[in-house]
This record gives sequence, C-alpha cells and structure tokens, in this order.
Amino acid sequence: MSVLPLVFTSGWASGINAYAVVLLLGVFGATGVSDEVPEALQRPDVLIAAGVLFLCEAVADKIPYVDSVWDTVHTVIRPVSGAVVGALLAGQSGSLPDLAAGAVGGSTALASHAVKAGTRMAINTSPEPFSNVVMSTAEDLGVGGLISFAMFYPEAAAIIAAVLLVIGLFLLFFLVSRIRRFLRRRAQRREEKRLAGRAGAPPP
Repeated sequence: MSVLPLVFTSGWASGINAYAVVLLLGVFGATGVSDEVPEALQRPDVLIAAGVLFLCEAVADKIPYVDSVWDTVHTVIRPVSGAVVGALLAGQSGSLPDLAAGAVGGSTALASHAVKAGTRMAINTSPEPFSNVVMSTAEDLGVGGLISFAMFYPEAAAIIAAVLLVIGLFLLFFLVSRIRRFLRRRAQRREEKRLAGRAGAPPP
C-alpha cells in the first residue's frame, strides 16, 4: 500500500502542530501500533524533545498575539518538518520516492500553516479573549485525532485532511480583509505613538 495518504495527512497536521505529529508518530511506532513509522522518530531523545516543544506550543498557542509570533517563527519549521516526516515515512515503506514524499509533506504543511497563521491573526483582532483557547484546543484535538485515525485508515484520513485544507483556504480568503485591517490598525497605532513621543519631547 502506498504511504502517500499518510504523508499527506502528516503534512497537513505538521502545518498546524509539527511537534504533536512527531510525538504521536514516534509513540505509535515505539509501541508497535504501526510499522510505517521510521526508527528515527522513535528515538527517546526525539520523543523527549518533541514532547517538551509540544508543551511549549500548547501554552504559547493559546495566548493572543504570542500565538502569531510563534506562528511567524514556525513559518519555516513546520513545512520543513512536514517534508522531513514525509521523506522518512517514504523511506520506511519504500513505496514512494523520498523526494516526492518530502515535496508533498512540505507543501501540504506550508498550506495548512498559512491557514492556521492567517486565521489566528484574524482571531486576535476579535474582542473575545477565549477564542484563542478554543481554537488552539480544537486544533490540537484535530491533529491528534486525525493522526491516530490515519494509523488505521490512512486513505480516509487523507480525504478528511484534504477537505479541512480546502475549507481552511476558503476561510482564509474571506479573512484576508480582516487581516489587512488588523495590520493597518497596528501601523496606525505605531505612528500615533511615534507622533505622541515627538509632541511630548522638550524643545531643543
């Protein structure tokens, strides 16, 4: 069986929470749930590092604006992680070239990361402080649930991931105007602070 559905699903999940993907796959491999997981992801040091970083993300991802900074930092990390995990999965199964699997995993992770980062930026402009916690928790549960589901039903999980990705991209398209307003307001606030600082400065 081709490993492509699992590569696609793990790529989608990596764009949302790369550390959870590495941790879950490693645990599933180490416990014998799946033979598709390469040994590189089952190493104790990899599992410990992924677990610690997952806890850091679980906290940062629920704090308004901190989550957007975290997303910005992970603009490179998540796609790279998706590509690496995809290539490792392909190398383990031998049913798909590593380069092709890396391209699928990385590009899917980049797309889902764009949806996550853009949606979160739009949420940060809303007045409800709990929306970040709700969205972050839903994302964590979605990643955990879909990766677990993919261990047993990879094709069905890939279809669900594809549907979620398409819905997310459409949602992001509609939120673009809100994100632009957010950026304009932030630039305006910076300009007002700069002008206020000049006005309050003593004359030479």
